[in-house]
Amino acid sequence: MTITRLLEEERLSGATVANGFIFLAGQIADDPSLDAEGQTADILAQIDALLAMAGTDKRSLLQVQITLADIADAPAMNRAWDRWLDPSAKPARMTSEGKLVGPQYKVEIIGIALAPK
Repeated sequence: MTITRLLEEERLSGATVANGFIFLAGQIADDPSLDAEGQTADILAQIDALLAMAGTDKRSLLQVQITLADIADAPAMNRAWDRWLDPSAKPARMTSEGKLVGPQYKVEIIGIALAPK
């Protein structure tokens, strides 16, 4: 089995590709000064870039898990999500509240997508 690691950092890879799937690491905003809507848009752009590196796009997403530091930010997150989402290719999704790596972060998103053949 071949494993491809994308955007490797000191402790993790931005995504790994193996066995026909793309596993996205938890993505946080590059600009943590943004509000929840802005951080979500920032993260979704990162996801677009990772999927493009793997040779696909958001339509291949199978499952997405979103963690919000404050569940009250769900409407703001959903505004960015709804602008980004391809309505003909909605992934399974879960949203929950939890502590993130730092108080400046409001949103973290992970996902699984099908890799191109």
